[in-house]
Amino acid sequence: MSTTPATLRMVEVSGAEALWLVEGSCLGRLVYRQRESTVVRPGHHTWEYGRLVVRTPAPVAAVPFTVTYHVDEIRAASGTGWSVTVEGPVDVITDPDEAAHYRRTLAGWTHGPHDTLLRVHPQAVTGFRLARQAEG
Repeated sequence: MSTTPATLRMVEVSGAEALWLVEGSCLGRLVYRQRESTVVRPGHHTWEYGRLVVRTPAPVAAVPFTVTYHVDEIRAASGTGWSVTVEGPVDVITDPDEAAHYRRTLAGWTHGPHDTLLRVHPQAVTGFRLARQAEG
């Protein structure tokens, strides 16, 4: 075990690496504006065919044309990990067979009018790794 003091630093990752990190995880947060407020809802997701499919407890009518989806895995003890944000237009999955497939494969929190399936078409992807750097 090292006794050298360390500081945290953020290292930007490429878009490809950021998407790889998202693909390897399954839980994130859908972020959008509703009226004058920012709304944050949990989401389970999967990456398929270059798009992000998200199951979230948000009413369909409240979801705007463009959303932000945030995914991270940060270890509290060390402060290390990563954080990725995906932004882009979204459409609601309405096809009954496709919706049934995602309801079977993605866990949900609620059932009924707030159980929404979305397909996000990424237009902007940013990501960072949080790493420890020895001072010296």
